Amino acid sequence: MNTEKIILGIDPGTAVMGFGIISIFKNKIKLLAIDELVMKKEPTHEIKLKKIFDRTLALIDQYHPDEVALEAPFYGKNVQSMLKLGRAQGVAMAASLHREVPITEYSPKKVKMAITGNGNASKEQVAGMLQNLLNLKEFPTKYLDATDGLAVAVCHSFNLGKADKEKSYTGWESFLKQNPDRIK
Repeated sequence: MNTEKIILGIDPGTAVMGFGIISIFKNKIKLLAIDELVMKKEPTHEIKLKKIFDRTLALIDQYHPDEVALEAPFYGKNVQSMLKLGRAQGVAMAASLHREVPITEYSPKKVKMAITGNGNASKEQVAGMLQNLLNLKEFPTKYLDATDGLAVAVCHSFNLGKADKEKSYTGWESFLKQNPDRIK
């Protein structure tokens, strides 16, 4: 790849949204930013969703990513948690599509497999492998939600140009075509 490509990776959540931004140039990955949006003290779910939307737009406006990669919510036992995660992901998707930045979703298992070779790796193993892959002496964050966001971006960089991406959307029209069951 002889042109620079910037990828924003997001691990959506309503308590903490982790994100990482990388640049790829001549097949070398460079860390541009890694951080978290912490919303644990926000009074309502709606305010948390607005913060996710606003922060995603701000990151897009600041870093101008070519693509956004999102971790898809995983299926847990708690339906309410799944609903909240889905909303958080949907808001990040909406912000990306609002700025017309293509998005791709990856399952947590696929992200872990891409980074560590083990779909059941721990967050600590993923963080350690990312540190090694990006040649970082130490991580600029101690928070594992941030490294999860970075892992999604790196996973996406490994999948550029491959047809086996999980779900990819270039705008609202492609999202609706690939998700007819979400239209009521």
